[in-house]
Amino acid sequence: MLSIKGHNRVSLYTLVLLVLCIGLLAAPQARGELLIRITEGVESAIPIAVVPFKETGQFGPDENVSNILRDNLQMSGEFNPLRPANMLSLPSRGEEVFYRDWRMLGQQYLVVGEAVRQGDQVQVRYEVFTVNGERRILGETATAPITNIRGLAHHISDKVYEAITGVRGAFSTRLAYITVNLEDNRRIYRLHVSDMDGRRSRVRLESNEPVLSPSWSPDGRSLAYVSFESGKPAIYTHELATGQRVKVADFPGLNSAPAWSPDGRYLLLTLSKDGNPEIYRLDLQTRALRRLTNHAAIDTEADWDSRGRGFVFTSDRSGGPQVYLMESLDATAKRLTFGSRYNARPRFSPDGKYVFYVHQREGAFHIARLHIESGEETVLTRTRLDESPSVSPNGRMLIYATREGENSVLTVISVNGGAQYSLPARRGDVRDPAWSPFIN
Repeated sequence: MLSIKGHNRVSLYTLVLLVLCIGLLAAPQARGELLIRITEGVESAIPIAVVPFKETGQFGPDENVSNILRDNLQMSGEFNPLRPANMLSLPSRGEEVFYRDWRMLGQQYLVVGEAVRQGDQVQVRYEVFTVNGERRILGETATAPITNIRGLAHHISDKVYEAITGVRGAFSTRLAYITVNLEDNRRIYRLHVSDMDGRRSRVRLESNEPVLSPSWSPDGRSLAYVSFESGKPAIYTHELATGQRVKVADFPGLNSAPAWSPDGRYLLLTLSKDGNPEIYRLDLQTRALRRLTNHAAIDTEADWDSRGRGFVFTSDRSGGPQVYLMESLDATAKRLTFGSRYNARPRFSPDGKYVFYVHQREGAFHIARLHIESGEETVLTRTRLDESPSVSPNGRMLIYATREGENSVLTVISVNGGAQYSLPARRGDVRDPAWSPFIN
């Protein structure tokens, strides 16, 4: 555990010294839902006009599909939506579009549509056009219960994003994160699951003891995490739809850093049951364990590659925490990072070409990206106390925890380090983000 000016980083030595620093983890009372604060854009973002959709029927203030679509595209960092106040016309159908208006405003793409409420259902018809080519590239009608209008708007955002970029959108995915609050002189730890924009947050677990390191199953239906609720660290799996929880690792010593395999059959774990923190593979069906590392150093924070054949992990076997790769379960560990004395908590990009990790430079802790084949390292963040990177399933965005004044917040950036927005809790600390896989 590394302590910097009173801020304890749960990273390389995730649980080794956690008990010693629990007294420093207090935070003010906080609500679960996150706020959205866009703090930086990208000069090369694509100009797009999302015209306010024509509405028929009654809609609440948070049920405006075109507003949600516009916000999503802006948060991706790849689009620069035109403000509705600057629009010269407000078409809702393709035949109402005058392309000259939008060329004058410098727009490359145009989205128009209509939302109709019929009882408890809402139907949205929308179209996407290229302005210079004067061509429709997408048209669809989608329906959802009025109670899931945000989910419908995220679906539309995914479709628009993919039609323009050729990459699957990740707006329908979810975030898991931890909040820590001081209530009635007790620390309350809560595990939340929300939309990727922090909205519709729900508490999935509440405990008087620490909860940390959430990891998504590949189907997005379950989480694995570490909980101290029994007085010591143990690893649980948690089915979100039913709330069913199973304790899968409660060995003597440390049980930490779960990571689900791409096929959903295994968890990578850090266990110290044999005297030293090592990486193990746990078969969730048979409960069979296989030890994967064997070294006098601390090995922890493993993450599977996209094929489920090898993994990256953190080890201090070279004298300080560095990122290592095992290309198969029987391979020799290969050191990947050399650029500083501290590189930890590696996470693969979905395509397996990059690794993201916490990187120390000039006394600060940033998120860095390493191209595995070339060894090129890029530091992506500029804040000073960054940790817990997690990559969106389309590989285009990255979320991490950092400090803002006295509080922890979550920040999302594009993987090139450009646009960013932050997701602070309304009050207090939020940490340990985990981005879900695609939700089908």
